[in-house]
Amino acid sequence: MPREPIVVTLPDGSTREGMSWETTPMDIANGISKSLAKRLVIAKVNGVLWDTLRPLEGNTNLELLDFETEEGKTVYWHSSAHVLGEACELHFGCHLCNGPPVENGFYYDISVPEEFGRAVSQTDYAPLEHLATKAIKEKQPFQRLELTKEDLLRMFGYNKYKVHLINDKVPDGTSTTVYRCGPLIDLCRGPHVPNTGNITAFAVMKNSASYFLGNPENDSLQRIYGISFPDKKMMAAHKLFLEEAAKRDHRKIGREQELFFFHEMSPGSAFFLPHGTRIYNTLMSFIREQYWQRGFEEVVSPNMFNVNLWKQSGHWDNYKDDMFDLEVEKEKFALKPMNCPGHCLMFGMRDRSYRELPIRFADFGVLHRNEASGALTGLTRVRRFQQDDAHIFCMQSQVKDEMRGALDFMSMVYGTFGFTFALKLSTRPEKFLGEIAVWDQAEQQLRESLDEFGAGWELNPGDGAFYGPKVDITIRDALGREFQCATIQLDFQLPERFHLQFRTGTADEMSGFQRPVIIHRAVLGSVERMIAILTENFAGKWPLWLSPRQVMVVPVTGVVYEYAEKVKQQLHEAGYFVDVDVSADTLNKKIRNAEIAQYNFICVVGAQEMEEGSVNVRCRDDVGTK
Repeated sequence: MPREPIVVTLPDGSTREGMSWETTPMDIANGISKSLAKRLVIAKVNGVLWDTLRPLEGNTNLELLDFETEEGKTVYWHSSAHVLGEACELHFGCHLCNGPPVENGFYYDISVPEEFGRAVSQTDYAPLEHLATKAIKEKQPFQRLELTKEDLLRMFGYNKYKVHLINDKVPDGTSTTVYRCGPLIDLCRGPHVPNTGNITAFAVMKNSASYFLGNPENDSLQRIYGISFPDKKMMAAHKLFLEEAAKRDHRKIGREQELFFFHEMSPGSAFFLPHGTRIYNTLMSFIREQYWQRGFEEVVSPNMFNVNLWKQSGHWDNYKDDMFDLEVEKEKFALKPMNCPGHCLMFGMRDRSYRELPIRFADFGVLHRNEASGALTGLTRVRRFQQDDAHIFCMQSQVKDEMRGALDFMSMVYGTFGFTFALKLSTRPEKFLGEIAVWDQAEQQLRESLDEFGAGWELNPGDGAFYGPKVDITIRDALGREFQCATIQLDFQLPERFHLQFRTGTADEMSGFQRPVIIHRAVLGSVERMIAILTENFAGKWPLWLSPRQVMVVPVTGVVYEYAEKVKQQLHEAGYFVDVDVSADTLNKKIRNAEIAQYNFICVVGAQEMEEGSVNVRCRDDVGTK
């Protein structure tokens, strides 16, 4: 390729000179500062991720990304997955399947040969880390090579999983890339860090079973998870974070506090015990109070529908594998995974007038989704759940006000929990339904609603749903972890599919009807998942209003048992969850047991309290009362 002078433009508008097919992003970074070059993970060239040692091909807008950026983390962990793959091949003699970066690290799915004699276990972690560390010390360069599909099939002919991926992902007559580091050559689009030496701290974290492509009908595989950082202090901090997260694990606290459990007789469906059900019902009552104040009407809809409903809504084509279906009188039915199609039937059951709008249907109906068994994770990923689900049917002119109300609703709920949150506006994707003018108007209304809300927001262009723009809300818990629970989505498609309309009040009978806009919204999202998040956020120390164990009455001696029961009854009638400890334990032991069980208040009663008609109160959250 001919070398020609080029201009490289940086994000701050400054420029650097270079030579096409010669100057690399790393050259530019070195020209700015050695520390930047050392931190550099990946580049972005004209909006496309680019290997830092890959020559620039022409005039370029260049971004230099380090580990602190989301894209930098993704590439860093993707490169680390290759190091893990290299270690797995050397240790197990296995066939590699796929090894992507994930939210907190990376994993590799592998097929362990029978001759290895067993599945992956924790005993393999140290040998894998030793091999990975050896590869890192060797500073093996990541070398990019483009190959035709025919060459790829010959190269990976020994590995049926790679052959499947090549046949599935690479069109005939085309080519794609592989990357080599040390003895490993892997099918990969890249990009990557310059060499394995850029990975400073590496650890294998856990392993589990999986299926090829996530399909239970395919081969069973072994999945190994890892994490890496460019700084050993970051690794140490991460491990401390994991220790704290383990203490707060909702599955652990759920067992200790007897809130819920799971059973093999109904995988992915939680059994909520009495104390867990108290939390569940309190959350729903909290939302119901807001529904009452904010003009929502609660409805009850069926759990099972003929699949023709899901075909009409469009869910059957895209979602049927995640639905539970069954045959009833020679017709196929399915348990509902969402409420919106049923609510469309409710809206369309009679003529509607513009005077009725907005109509806000709220539904706590039970939902079922056929999640893969390997994906089930406590309350965060289940097959049976309930949502604080609502659908607002409104006119286009009402969207802005309804969005403002939905944002205020969300802010109030998350503020009560003590969560902070971030907002993103996701706009029209490349593939969309409807008219551009309608999309533009809707997006402008969302922008104005977000601006007036005043919490600050980011634009996420092109990431809206195909049926309408949406606002994505991410919350942050006490450990700084992020979760997406709430969603507010505009929908122009379902009103069309269900032929929904309302009378506009105009005299012209032909033009006197319009389609409503549907706003899908949920604040808690899955109640089960929110309970998991809240359990870990509060570390099992529930605030009084949400606590399943609010008061423990502790009698000093058996003489005051009857008075203790009277105190319990008075507090029970006042609406509190109260227990009395009439065990044979000592007074100090009873108090300690109540503290461990996280009762908010301990009311100690003795002869003096019985005589005075009083209690001696100890508050869990006030050290001065103990």
